[in-house]
Amino acid sequence: MKVQMKKSWIEGAFSKRECAKIVPSSKDSHRCFQHSRYHQSSGPLYRGSAGCQVCQNLIRCCCGRLIGDHHGIDYDCPVFQSAKEKDNVEWSVEKDTKISPTDAFGTINFQDSDHTYHAKYIRTSYDTKLDQVLQLMIKEWQMEFPRLVISVHGGIQNFKLPSKVVQIFSKGLVKAAETTGAWILTEGINTGVSKHVGDALKCHASQYLRKICAIGIAPWGIIENQRELIGKDVVCLYQTLGNPLSKLSTLNSMHSHFILVDDGTVGKYGSEMKLRRNLEKYLSLQKIHTRMGQGVPLVGLVVEGGPNEILTVWEYVRDKPAVPVVICEGTGRAADLLAFTHKHTADDTNWNSQLKEEILLMIQNSFSFGQKQSHHLFKILMECMEYRDSITIFDAESEEHQDMDLAILTALLKGTHISAPDQLNLALAWNRLDIAKKHILVYGQHWKVGSLEQAMQDALVMDRVEFVKLLIEHGVNLHRFLTISRLEELYNTKQGPTNLLLHHLVCDVKQSTLPVDYKISLIDIGLVIEYLIGGAYQSSYTRKHFRILYNNIYRKHKNQEVVSRLAQNLSLHQLNQTGSRSGSAENTLHSQFIRTAQPYKYKEKSANLHKSKKKIKDEFTVSDDQESVGFIYPYNDLLVWAVLMKRQKMAMFFWQHGKEAMVKAVVACKLYRAMAREAKQCNMEDDTSEEMKKYSK
Repeated sequence: MKVQMKKSWIEGAFSKRECAKIVPSSKDSHRCFQHSRYHQSSGPLYRGSAGCQVCQNLIRCCCGRLIGDHHGIDYDCPVFQSAKEKDNVEWSVEKDTKISPTDAFGTINFQDSDHTYHAKYIRTSYDTKLDQVLQLMIKEWQMEFPRLVISVHGGIQNFKLPSKVVQIFSKGLVKAAETTGAWILTEGINTGVSKHVGDALKCHASQYLRKICAIGIAPWGIIENQRELIGKDVVCLYQTLGNPLSKLSTLNSMHSHFILVDDGTVGKYGSEMKLRRNLEKYLSLQKIHTRMGQGVPLVGLVVEGGPNEILTVWEYVRDKPAVPVVICEGTGRAADLLAFTHKHTADDTNWNSQLKEEILLMIQNSFSFGQKQSHHLFKILMECMEYRDSITIFDAESEEHQDMDLAILTALLKGTHISAPDQLNLALAWNRLDIAKKHILVYGQHWKVGSLEQAMQDALVMDRVEFVKLLIEHGVNLHRFLTISRLEELYNTKQGPTNLLLHHLVCDVKQSTLPVDYKISLIDIGLVIEYLIGGAYQSSYTRKHFRILYNNIYRKHKNQEVVSRLAQNLSLHQLNQTGSRSGSAENTLHSQFIRTAQPYKYKEKSANLHKSKKKIKDEFTVSDDQESVGFIYPYNDLLVWAVLMKRQKMAMFFWQHGKEAMVKAVVACKLYRAMAREAKQCNMEDDTSEEMKKYSK
């Protein structure tokens, strides 16, 4: 039933396109067209058949298909005519294709030597709604949401790279994707830059880490062996060896997902770039962090390439906000041309005639362009250089080059102009301590009050031990940082290692069944600790003075919410009163005078309102200092949190810091052993019991 619902949702949300109108692309119409024109009065001569055998097998429609490959189309003479005869009408995707539910989605099994690689795929129209594409990827394909998108652009024909460049490119791209949880976007075909990306994934991707999401966005009409992909929610075998004489391309087996973009044409590129660019923009609006102003970061990566890649860079750097681009120098054609121009033009884009002639000659040699085309592309290059801050040149063969993954990530920080706290959030999301050390937490950087403390909370939630250590080194005071509300937030986080056992233990000590989204309190945690340790042990979270403090803070937090709502209502009430008085005054003979005096009266009332609101709020203000009174030894409290939340590395860190290491070790071991026993008794499905036993040793 669930599979059927999934299939019907996909068929309803995703469509295919097929040519619905034959317009032969041949300039000279065949005699069957001319013959049919003379017999229009007596009705169509070849109705239901695609003209003569010559037309069927040799002449193509403007969509790219052979005339004979158009099945199910009524070949009336007014429809079946040559491009030459249609002076004012051109074949177009919007008007001359028909839409129907997609007939190709499921899983591809690639037969590649000793290994079988699996990939999800779908055939869909170029104008598919982006929210549905993202829903398919996240919900149906169960892809992890990206924390970075690396969009790789380059030539679609095969090209060679120097061995050193191949090694550095492959290693750097994979490291950037693996460490940050990035999605890599390419054309997904088995030639050109997509093949180089596939080779990089094959050589350097770790078998033990998550599989990198490499998404191929290719035109459906250029894919060879299409028939193998036809089927609804099927598992199909796909052969990557193509016909060497064919102009079509096979899919690259190292990509994990494919979006095959359909505009009803065959053998033509272009429609996929529209969907790809729109998807990139849509992803950039999705926030990876609730406190970050921007969404998923996007970076463009150019390797070799033709004129279209220069146009892509032009679009990226002129976008708002600009998309940072990394150019791989030494890879050929467009990449080398961009790198040369970037290096030899000044910041104000002034150039001499000799340099201009040199660049024009490079354009002509690289792309076999004439003078007019070369001058046009030169103009586009110069416009790119006006946004040179968004362009980073990476020279793999330079002795001074940094690692490519660093070049990609630092280009993002430099090119997006985001605030230091947001940069730190990105480094945390990517788990790149080196980026934080070298480029963010640097001498002279100004930090707003509380920024580093918020980063500490995020580091604990994400289980980033090295970041916790780094933030403490940069001045985060755990005595001031740890408050009751923050510690409760840590116990209720859904990020990091899952721990169903803690929820089960809270249910036990409260002797009731609790909903999955139940918010655990520190008093609940105190009861769990007492239950696990046993004997006469009493947790500090259940002592009388802590309960009083906790209840006061909880009550005041609640009062603050009430006061905030009351103050808002009071503000609206007084504003309404002011408005109603001014409204009645306007009906008097002296309305003009009263309107003139109104701002003064309103200001006076506004000031009084501000004072009354401030007085109410001051009575209920809860300071972080008051909240942190209950934590004399914050390292101990965080150690217990790490143990109960199954975060062993974090627990080891907090055990090594603070006082009374021996006592902390005994308590942690006791908790682990008791948790192992409880996990075994309640028959936890995972290996929690064995895991707890291992940690207790």
